[in-house]
Amino acid sequence: MSVADIINTMQSKFNSSAAAGLDLVFQFNIEDGENYSLIVKDGTCEVQQGENPNANVTLIMDKETLKGITSGETDGMQAFMSGKLRAEGDMMLAMKLSELFPV
Repeated sequence: MSVADIINTMQSKFNSSAAAGLDLVFQFNIEDGENYSLIVKDGTCEVQQGENPNANVTLIMDKETLKGITSGETDGMQAFMSGKLRAEGDMMLAMKLSELFPV
């Protein structure tokens, strides 16, 4: 499964009602794969490949960690505590990901 497949799976689970009124950019920097950003704006979610300079929060991890978190096999908070996931920027926004993209 590629990083693109994982990100597209996330987008398919997008909860638009949880994103009403939001205007956020989540950057995913994948150490062993491509980088992507998810742009959440007023109940929509757009995927862009590459770096987004307007990211509110950047999540740094490897592909296996991303796959585990998006499938529900890995708890995001545990991944963060164990160092498998790093976050830069607004840490509280990282917590919103579970509402916006339920497993």
